[in-house]
Amino acid sequence: MFNKNIKLVLAAATIAYAIYQFIENNIGNGILLILLAAVFIFLYFKNEIILLAFLRLRKQDFPGAKKWLDKISNPESALVQKQQGYYYYLHGLMVSQTNISQAEKYFKKAIKLGLSMSQDLAMAKINLAGIAMTKRRKREAQLLLKEAKSLDKHGMLNDQIRMMKQQMKKI
Repeated sequence: MFNKNIKLVLAAATIAYAIYQFIENNIGNGILLILLAAVFIFLYFKNEIILLAFLRLRKQDFPGAKKWLDKISNPESALVQKQQGYYYYLHGLMVSQTNISQAEKYFKKAIKLGLSMSQDLAMAKINLAGIAMTKRRKREAQLLLKEAKSLDKHGMLNDQIRMMKQQMKKI
């Protein structure tokens, strides 16, 4: 994994060399180098380690995802702010099954840093609502569920929200 600043330097150097190739009438080389620079720019905004951890989570391989996330030693300096949000979001998902208070810290930090997709933000708020329910904080759970419902524009999380509200009535 390259540092975020190294990725930008590599992209700039690749673009500069691509321009040189265009000047030398090596159009094919220049186009290929522009595409290579686009890969570096893409990896600046979407960290490769976080992408691999997401792939592991899709397969329900929590130890594999944890192994990938552990490769990021210092997320504050190695990641952009949104990537830090996803880093803590993934940690919260993995820890939520074992340590609820630690998961709550991770989800709050992820929401504070921001997540790109509203679905992910809604899912983080639903998880926080579930944690608040287990800790008998009904008002906070209701507020978080309301926010999650407003963020869920496509209605993909309606079933989870409905189940949480039914469980909340029992408390």
